[in-house]
Parts: sequence; C-alpha cells; structure tokens
Amino acid sequence: MDERFLHTIDGRGEGSERFFAVNNPATEEIFAHCPDASPEQLDRAIAAARRAFAGWSRLTFADRREALHRFADSIRARTDEIAHVLVREQGKPLAEALDEVTRSAGLLEAMCKDEPPVTTLSGTPRHVMLGYKPMGVVGAITPWNVPLLLAARKIAHALFAGNTVVLKPSPLTPLSTLMLGLASREALPAGVFNVLAGGNDLGRWITEHEDIDRIAFTGSVATGKAILASAAPTLKRVTLELGGNDPAIVLDDADLDEAAAGIFRGAFLNAGQICMAVKRVYAPSAIYEPLVQRLTDIANRQKVGDGFEEGVDMGPLQNRTQFDKVMGLIEETRSDPRARITTGGHRLNRSGYFIAPTIVAEAEDDMRVVREEQFGPILPVLRYDDLDDAVRRANQTKYGLCGSVWSSNVERAETVADRIEAGTVWVNFHLGSLPFAPFGGFKQSGIGREFGDIGLLSYMEPQVINRPL
Repeated sequence: MDERFLHTIDGRGEGSERFFAVNNPATEEIFAHCPDASPEQLDRAIAAARRAFAGWSRLTFADRREALHRFADSIRARTDEIAHVLVREQGKPLAEALDEVTRSAGLLEAMCKDEPPVTTLSGTPRHVMLGYKPMGVVGAITPWNVPLLLAARKIAHALFAGNTVVLKPSPLTPLSTLMLGLASREALPAGVFNVLAGGNDLGRWITEHEDIDRIAFTGSVATGKAILASAAPTLKRVTLELGGNDPAIVLDDADLDEAAAGIFRGAFLNAGQICMAVKRVYAPSAIYEPLVQRLTDIANRQKVGDGFEEGVDMGPLQNRTQFDKVMGLIEETRSDPRARITTGGHRLNRSGYFIAPTIVAEAEDDMRVVREEQFGPILPVLRYDDLDDAVRRANQTKYGLCGSVWSSNVERAETVADRIEAGTVWVNFHLGSLPFAPFGGFKQSGIGREFGDIGLLSYMEPQVINRPL
C-alpha cells in the first residue's frame, strides 16, 4: 500500500478493505489503486470533524489563518511529487499540474485575509449586533478536471470561517487530493480536515448524512440536482458550482490576433475540460473567416501528447466516458452538411484519450455541439450580422456561468458584457478567477458563490444579538 494514497481520518492515514483502480488517461492503463472508504469510515471521519469543531471554531481568525499558511507550506514542500501524480491521473501537461499545485497552496493563503464584519444595526431603540458564526461540518465534493484548485477554494473559506471539513474527491482523480490530506496532517489539528476517497455511493452518504451541516459541490448540472435533492431532507446549506456553455462575443472592431489567441487559450486549456472555458464563439460576418483561420492556425500548432512529453501543449481527455461523448459530438457535427470542420475532428493514432483540437465553422445554434457543454477540445464558431441578435443568442441557454466580449473599445465591450446573463464576464480575455471576486453562475450553472466576502459568509450563519441600550 502506497502511504501517500491513504484516507486522512482524524489526523491519521488509513487504508480500506476495498480498493478501486486509477487509470492514466494518456495510456489507458491502471497505474495505482486507491482505498474505497466504507460507511463506517465516513461516520468516524464526520465524528472526528464534529469533535474538532468545538476547538477549531473557538480559535481566532488569526490563529486559523496561521494554520492555513502552515497547510499551504506543507503542500508547497510536496509540489513536484503531487504534480507528477496529478499528471498521471488527470492527464494535463506537467507545467499545468505544477501551476495547479502552486496556485492551490496560494489560495489557502489568499482566501483567508479578511475577517467577516461585526456590525451595529441602527434605527432601533435597542443595541443590535450582527455577526457571523461557523456552521459546523462541511462536506466538500470535488470533480476530476481541476481537482486541487477546486478543492482548495472550498477548504480555504470553510476552515477560515471556523468549520471543519470532510472532503471527497472524484474517483477518477483521487490520489493528488489524498496527498493534500497527507500534507494537512502536519499542519492542522486532528479532525479539522478529513479526506476520503470513494465512488458515487460515498458522495450520496455525505449529502444524506445528518451530521453534515453544509455541502460544497463542483461538477455537472445533473449531479448538482441530485445533490440538492439528497440534501433537502436535512435542510443542509448548499453551494453548487455547475457547468457552463460560455459564449465569447467578438465585436467588429476587435484585434483579431489578440482575440484569436485569447479565445483559443480560453477554450482549449486543460483540453477544454474547464467549466468556465469558452464553449462557443459569436463573430460578425465581416471578420468571420479571418477569425476562423486564425483559430485554425493556432490549433494546428498545438502539440498534443502525454503530459510528461517535452513541449506538450494539451493532454488527453481524462476518461473514456468524456472521450466518447466528445467524439460523438464530433461525428454528429461532421454529418451535418451545414458544418465545416476546419481542423482536428479525430482522435490521435496512439493509446490514450487524445483528440486533436477541433474548430467547427458555420456552426448553428440548433446544433448539439453548440447547445450542450462539450467539455472537450472542440470549439464551434457562429456568425452574426446584428449585435443585439448575437447577445440574444448567447443568452439563449440554460447555463449562465461565464462569458467574454472582445473589442478594441473597452467601454463598448463593457456595455455588451453587462447584457450577458452570466456570473462572470471578462473583457478581452477569458478564464481566471480572483480570490476577492465572487464566482458562481446564473440559471442552472449553480447556486451561491465562492470567493470574496460572499463566499466566506456562505460558510457562516448570520447571528443577531439584541439587548436593551
């Protein structure tokens, strides 16, 4: 048993009687086995978190901040080791994996700077104070695409607010997150942070468990709906950061070289497996073909391969299910006589879940490749002749996570950005969240926000203390 790949329960590493295989998406081969947590282990982890809450919640914010800084340092000390495991289980290039580990450690520090306010409410003959109290035990459930960063943003605010955490990573990428648990054992009091790996049953046990007070989830819309239903009987507080179908609207005065480079990166980073990635582009007819050509040229320059290969730009899709979905979208698009695949549209002739970066010209709003979140290396480009119509079409979706507007006139772009129905809209770039800026989605892209004051307070309950003057 690899000691790095153990659950963390009450400050100790622990295996399980059962294990499941972890595949390398670049080779389609099993490279490790992961312990599969039992209901009894989950009960013990939650009980440990409940015990630890009593002391952790009474610490000052400064004390908890110091502990989170120690946790960050412990992660940094293992950067190379964690990043190499992340490449093998997730598939992304090593440079991106190293960046993810580093940024995850940084989030643990950046998200615990500002304490929540205690305010006196006026307009009353009494002395009324409004403050905020931690909720208790947080159940965090994270996905496979950016496993460490998406875990860190939940861990940071949950712990800084005074809660304790039981974290479940995706069974497709559990190992690097288990290594966060290992790093936590020397930095945090026992029971404050627990990590257990397992399949879908473990996630359901967490959301249904009566001693979990809050759920923080990032993943698909379908799973988010199931979690919301599962949490309802115990009225758990829930934050859901779900999928997106993010539009990029290019205006007729955009710098095409800058727009093409920014949109391509925003669409194809992590092989397109990012919830906030560009999923569809709207371009005016006057500059449509030049933009498509630039995107095609960039795609043709990409080196796709194993994350450990020298100079690789893009790795494989993470799993067979997602690979089959994206290839199905490509084949359906290819069979539509209206669409024109300018480059890509095929899997690489090697083992692994590799798909060449794919640009789809003459895409239409009714195509499935436009309507659905592809979550892969495929980008449809749509024409428009009227900007108002482009905005309407961009908003005509059940999603509302992110979007971007591209123009040489920033003020004009901001006016258009204000009309996009999404939680975050960028001007002249796409991708990137900030620790102080609330992040989340409109419509079916989620409930609640992470980051910023709103994100921190979502891990706390407002409390009013009311006394006579």
